[in-house]
Amino acid sequence: MAEPRTATFFLCGDVMTGRGIDQILAHPGDPALYEARVRDARTYLKLAEKRAGPIPAPADASAIWGDALGILDRVRPALRVINLETSITTSDEPWIGKRIHYKMHPANVGCLRSAAIDVCVLANNHVLDWGRAGLNETLSTLQQAGIQTAGAGRDEAQAQCPAVVELAAGARALVYAFALGSSGAPLEWAATPNRPGILVLPELSDKVENQVIQIIQRTARKDDFVIVSMHWGGNWGYRVPGDHTAFAHRLIERAGVGLVHGHSCHHPQPIEVYRDRLILYGCGDFLNDYEGIQSYGRYRPDLVLMYFPTVDPTAGTLRGLRLAPLQIRRFRLNHAQPADTVWLRDTLARESNRFGTRIRLEPDGMLAISW
Repeated sequence: MAEPRTATFFLCGDVMTGRGIDQILAHPGDPALYEARVRDARTYLKLAEKRAGPIPAPADASAIWGDALGILDRVRPALRVINLETSITTSDEPWIGKRIHYKMHPANVGCLRSAAIDVCVLANNHVLDWGRAGLNETLSTLQQAGIQTAGAGRDEAQAQCPAVVELAAGARALVYAFALGSSGAPLEWAATPNRPGILVLPELSDKVENQVIQIIQRTARKDDFVIVSMHWGGNWGYRVPGDHTAFAHRLIERAGVGLVHGHSCHHPQPIEVYRDRLILYGCGDFLNDYEGIQSYGRYRPDLVLMYFPTVDPTAGTLRGLRLAPLQIRRFRLNHAQPADTVWLRDTLARESNRFGTRIRLEPDGMLAISW
């Protein structure tokens, strides 16, 4: 029997290209911050350099991706999805009441193009850090760059529209995105029929579940591969809340979702395969400027993963998953050292075991799962 046609995707967790990272790119924005302890974005650059050494600036648009670009060139995924936790704007009016505000200058959007990103998920707790004007500029900048968005819009209808990527042989991948209040996304950020915003869910109740499924069923065709991207949960810890698991399972059972792409936590969380559909409960951080302020060291937030699921896009099922371990150092993604790769394997294996997922180290230094 012939092997079904497959497609490999690239997904990762939170990508934060603002603040210190924005300051090393070719067009640094206004460095003014409104944090309790730090008032200048360049402080984060200085702290990182104190920890790891000089960081070249201005950096080429592709520099921050480092060794990840070579991996992407080898794998050549059919779809590239990131959770962009950064407003792309020149707005100087931060959202009142938020302690942290991330933004990147629109002229630096080339850093996303350099990695050929297809879809930026925007349903998270930072995309409106600089107000609705900042969100509108973010949407415009990404559109002009040829990058699709999911989970945010100039009104509710646009926010509910999935990103649509054509795959081989007429298949399509659809990406929907939602933020849960537990991630820190304010409920007042919700898009309405007359107001820009994101798709933010107050809780994971039966009513909310039905609303999410209705959004999917309005636009997804029978043979579409559906990805639901969820910004949910707190910053630290491996425990997966029971309502997250139940919600992910019901999306698969009731809406035929092929992949649940979770993020918000600063480090990777367990992996589950349910009914041959992939659930990434938390992909962790992927790019940020936290290098000089790392806390919670036992979680090793400097170690990050590239997720490469191979799927049957028509059946919606998982065929395999490989993960590339990297380390953030000097605002750049670098190949993880062998000992760090083993640490990631052992940690992910320990936490995923209760979901029936096993993790192994491959000869080429990648991780892979079986279930």
